[in-house]
Amino acid sequence: MLFIEYPKCTTCRKAKKYLVDKGINFTARDIKEDNPTEAEIREWQPKSGKELKAFFNTSGQIYRSEQLKDRLPSMSEEEKISLLAANGMLVKRPILVLPDTVLVGFKEAEWEAALVRNGLLK
Repeated sequence: MLFIEYPKCTTCRKAKKYLVDKGINFTARDIKEDNPTEAEIREWQPKSGKELKAFFNTSGQIYRSEQLKDRLPSMSEEEKISLLAANGMLVKRPILVLPDTVLVGFKEAEWEAALVRNGLLK
């Protein structure tokens, strides 16, 4: 299982602590050092069950400074994917990549249900 984080992010730290406390093994990846590729985003988005816009870190400085709230609606899927792959700080985190799903952001109940479904928690 892949856990994508920004180590300075408090939500990421909370999610990581949750996984560690539950005894879940995972591979951590720093989103700033190794941001998701276009291929990964194309694979993860359908598995997440969310629209591509859910992958954008709407509270980030870059999102605001680039006025993406106004620009995203007129962008193509390819343009959005390229933008996300170009800068990991634009990507909402944490991301947890499981065999059957991809979780974007940390909602404990959602993560617990997915971990149980994948046989990682009882």
